[in-house]
Parts: sequence; structure tokens; C-alpha cells
Amino acid sequence: HTPIYLFLSNLSFSDLCFSSVTMPKLLQDMQSQVPSIPYAGCLTQMYFLLFFGDLESFLLVAMAYDRYVAICKPLLYAMIMNHQYCIQMTLASLLTSLILASVHTSKTFQLSFCHSNVVSQFFCDIPSLLRLSCTDTFINKLLLLLPAIVFSGSCFSFISISYVRILSTVLKVPVKGERGKAFSTCVPHI
Repeated sequence: HTPIYLFLSNLSFSDLCFSSVTMPKLLQDMQSQVPSIPYAGCLTQMYFLLFFGDLESFLLVAMAYDRYVAICKPLLYAMIMNHQYCIQMTLASLLTSLILASVHTSKTFQLSFCHSNVVSQFFCDIPSLLRLSCTDTFINKLLLLLPAIVFSGSCFSFISISYVRILSTVLKVPVKGERGKAFSTCVPHI
């Protein structure tokens, strides 16, 4: 039970932080009736949104792998999913998210704006900043698109393949009660 709870606790913390990034600004805007965010606040918000969003994706991949090993290779589970390996997977998720968010934020920070550098909404994201910029944003758009295709596509593919294998393994189990037990271990992740 330990690996899945380690991943679930990290995912819960990441989800809490992810939603907390925009909430204070939303509440402030509702109170003041002025929905805008300064450039520095926008970059800070964008960094943390990217970081926690990427972290959630990578943690979901780690959880899918954990469930795959638990159901498809139960006799090897303790050996494969040892505490050290789970910590390494969590740290790899953190480091990759940190790098991706830093690259996007630093490239966006290099943009220059001709007129206003105030985003007139409470939520700040890369496309809204790219629209305000008067410099060439091709590299920024490329840096936005390529990692999204590579990382999001590979995360989605890995999770899908894991659960297809889990489903095929569970459907081979002859006893219905054991099938339900196997499916119930996947419910927290799904």
C-alpha cells in the first residue's frame, strides 16, 4: 500500500497547490472588481501553474506504473516498487516539472510589450501573454507546442497502455470477487 499512498499524497498536495495558484487572485479581483494582473504576478502565477500541472501529469504516470506492477506482476511488486524507486520517480517528476516550467517562464519573460503589460483577467497563461507581445513569438509557440505533444502525448499513451494491460489481466482472473478487488485498487487513480 505504501507506494500508491506516497503518490496519492504527492498528487493531492500538487492538486491543492495547483488550485491555490489562481484562487487568491480570483478572490482579490472579485473584491476589487478590477480583473487584471501585473506582469511579474502573471509570470509567477504562470510558473506555478505550469509546474503543478506538469507535476500532476507525471505523478499520474507513476501511479499508472504502480498499478500496472501491482496487478500484472504481483510477485515482483515489492522488489520493483521499493521505497527508493518510488522516491526516485517522485523526484524525477518534480525535477522534470521544474525544468519545463522554468524553460517556459524564462522564454516568456524575454518577451517585450509595446503597449500594456497588464493582462485583463485573473488567470495568466502563455497564450494571453503571447497575444500581448510585439516581438516574434515563434520560438515561444514552438516551445509551447513541442513539449505539449511529446510529454502530454507520452504521458497519455503510457497511462492508456498501462490500464489496457491491467484490464486485460483482470479480465483473465477466473473469480469475480478477485476481479472486483483488483479493480478497486485502481479506483483512487482513475
